[in-house]
Amino acid sequence: MEGEKIYYSLRETEIETGVPASTLRYWEKQFEQLAPRKDGHGNRYYTREDQELIKRIRFIRDELKITRIEAIRKELSSNTKRSDERQAALDILLRVRDELCEIRKMIK
Repeated sequence: MEGEKIYYSLRETEIETGVPASTLRYWEKQFEQLAPRKDGHGNRYYTREDQELIKRIRFIRDELKITRIEAIRKELSSNTKRSDERQAALDILLRVRDELCEIRKMIK
């Protein structure tokens, strides 16, 4: 996609993923796959792949009800088809919801 950003700030990632900044910083310490770039001032910059990983961790925690960090790590490493399919379905539903909200605003 032309014009798509490569890196997103902590705030942008917080908004995109629905995960608070404090949780993002905690997860960064718990999941070695999550390693955002940091500038000289310590500001974090996430890639689209980082954001997808964050959404997957959130999905495992919130939808699959797996809350222990070690269990989430195991789920991430197992790359289960069930988790991936449910995550894909959830992403589609969230996009549809956003589009419907936009349509609703246009109608009003």
